[in-house]
Amino acid sequence: MTMTKFLVVAALLLLSRAAVAAAPVVDHDISARIDPAAGTLQVTDRMTLPEGLTDSILALHQGLSPRVLEAATTLERVGRDGHLELFRLRTSATGPVTLSYGGEIRHDMEDIAEGMGRSRQATLGTIGADGVFLDGSSAWYPRIAGTLQRFELRVELPADWRAVSQGAGPDPDETGGAGERWSEQHPQDDIYLIAAPFRLYRSTGDRFDAQVYLRSPDEKLAERYLEATKEYVALYERLIGPYPYAKFALVENFWETGYGMPSFTLLGPSVLRLPFIIDSSYPHEILHNWWGNGVYVDYASGNWSEGLTAYLADHLMKERAGRAAEYRRDTLKAYADYVRDGEDFPLTAFRGRHGSASQAIGYGKVAMFFHMLRRTLGDQTFLDGLRRFYADNRFRAASYDDLRRAFEGASGRDLGAFFDTWTTRTGAPVLALDDVQVQQVDGGFQVTGEVKQTQAGHPFALAVPILIHQQSAPPKRLDVALEGSTARFSTTLPSPPIRVAVDPSFDLFRALAPGETPVTLSNLFGSDSGLIVVPAGESDALNNAYRSLAESWLRGHDGWEIRRDDELAALPADRPVWLLGWGNRLAAAAF
Repeated sequence: MTMTKFLVVAALLLLSRAAVAAAPVVDHDISARIDPAAGTLQVTDRMTLPEGLTDSILALHQGLSPRVLEAATTLERVGRDGHLELFRLRTSATGPVTLSYGGEIRHDMEDIAEGMGRSRQATLGTIGADGVFLDGSSAWYPRIAGTLQRFELRVELPADWRAVSQGAGPDPDETGGAGERWSEQHPQDDIYLIAAPFRLYRSTGDRFDAQVYLRSPDEKLAERYLEATKEYVALYERLIGPYPYAKFALVENFWETGYGMPSFTLLGPSVLRLPFIIDSSYPHEILHNWWGNGVYVDYASGNWSEGLTAYLADHLMKERAGRAAEYRRDTLKAYADYVRDGEDFPLTAFRGRHGSASQAIGYGKVAMFFHMLRRTLGDQTFLDGLRRFYADNRFRAASYDDLRRAFEGASGRDLGAFFDTWTTRTGAPVLALDDVQVQQVDGGFQVTGEVKQTQAGHPFALAVPILIHQQSAPPKRLDVALEGSTARFSTTLPSPPIRVAVDPSFDLFRALAPGETPVTLSNLFGSDSGLIVVPAGESDALNNAYRSLAESWLRGHDGWEIRRDDELAALPADRPVWLLGWGNRLAAAAF
């Protein structure tokens, strides 16, 4: 499996998602039998097609040999695209169309580099003894571009296995194996099928079920996640609106993942057992049921969902702990460290994460966009806009234009310039303080000064927070309207000023000034080129370990090289350098 195949699948999904806002819906009545040991499935899918859709192209995974059961319908193979086979479906019947097909789906894991020392694994779909992972990329069910899906799903598995999909299920009397039923009648942009020898824990409520699927029994762990599920769903219902699904489930995967699907999350076995995940990544995955899986993304106009989810989950959790400014500072630092010349792009061009630079923009910069919007409108109006956006766009695709209309409706303000500036421009403002003067006047001390933008290109319209600390009185905050390159400010204080700080809480998306953050490893991880120096004089085992570490970090980073310490007379001064090993001959020059 190659990255090219991932891009082929992404193109197929974009074809279907681009028209989600007004997309026709295919109703599926699926019976599936899965043999994990053989890696195969057998499926009968009784599809009710949208009215007027009598001639269409559908995709299925290669080798499934589909046949149509109705005499008035024909199915003709018309081509191949990677692992997908394409068929032309023609029908003159007025009722449902039934396809029967079966075969093997078993793709290996692909390592995807996401930055120096960082990678993740992904698969186009697999059925095996470790578990089953099938989604739209697998094309395990017939996919017609430009449609959404509703479904009834029945799954037969080995006796000790259970299936998981989105929506409602399983019934309380279903114990897995012989047959489990799942149902989702809200239009979906995908149908997922996950299976393994799970142990199910559940807490049934009035409006939804909290569920946990573990691959080995652990009642205490399950109880913690069940309680957290109910807590976070209640929180986001108060902030945004009703939870859109019949359940939310934590599902343990058989490799390390952090996926958010409609009504469930698929977390790796090590990930879900990390003690901080339940208070950090877990609310993020639950919130995706409002953003991304409750309101879909119009990908053609930019993916707003990841950044909004990061802001209302990751940032909100830090805000509740009194550490929101720290989170925003780290967000700005990630942009500075990873987004190099030629790698920047506007928010409207973000589709999904494919490395550190795209994450810094699509998650971090988008989160800062929503923070600045919140500061512009105020907390209550910001929440009113979110609620309006959710109510207006449930189970349809939405764009930045839909967001703008919702917030304009809630605020009564024209936000066109704000949205245009921050979603279509690249770069970040660079702020500086100049000509600060203090004069003693009647009643106190007058402080005047100038705040400037010094970056190349047109200035950004900003409301710049300035905090003036006083000797014997509380700090005074100003919000300086900076429409052009410079703006003057003036204020009178009762006590002598001792410090003037520009945007001290990192409320603006901007370039960080020197000294605002400590040096961290991301300064090196974000560099396009550099040198790793490994020691030559250690034992063979240690030398091999250092080289193995260096090679793993450099995978996918052609601008970096590895050299031994005995090949260099001195440390280069023109690029970042990693020195590995206290026995490295060049360590003394560094330390």
